[in-house]
Amino acid sequence: MNDKPHLDVEALAELQDVMEDEFDVLIQTYLADSRSRIDGLKEALATADPEHFAKTAHSFKGSCINIGAPRLGGLCFEAEQLGKDATLEQAPAVLERIEAEFSEVARRLQNFGQEA
Repeated sequence: MNDKPHLDVEALAELQDVMEDEFDVLIQTYLADSRSRIDGLKEALATADPEHFAKTAHSFKGSCINIGAPRLGGLCFEAEQLGKDATLEQAPAVLERIEAEFSEVARRLQNFGQEA
C-alpha cells in the first residue's frame, strides 16, 4: 500500500491543464465531497451497515483515483472489500488510516493548488 504515492502529480498536472481556471473549484469540490464520504463511512460503521459501507467506499475510491490520490484510493478499496465481505471488524482501523491519508492528501492538494 505504501508503495503508492499520496498524489499522482502527473495526473494532477494534466487535470490542471484541462480544467484551467476551474481547477481550484475541482479541488475544493473533491475535498468537500471526500469529507462527506468519510462521514458516510462513519455512519455506515456506526449502524453496522456493510452494504452502505461498501458502496460509500466504492464511490470514494473512484473520486480518489480520478483526482490522482492513489494511496487513498487503495485504502478505500480495502474498505470496500470489508463491506462487501460483511467483515466490518477491521473497518475502524481502515477508516482511521483513510482519515489520516485524506488529511495528507488535502494538505498536498491545497499546496498544489497554490503552486498553480
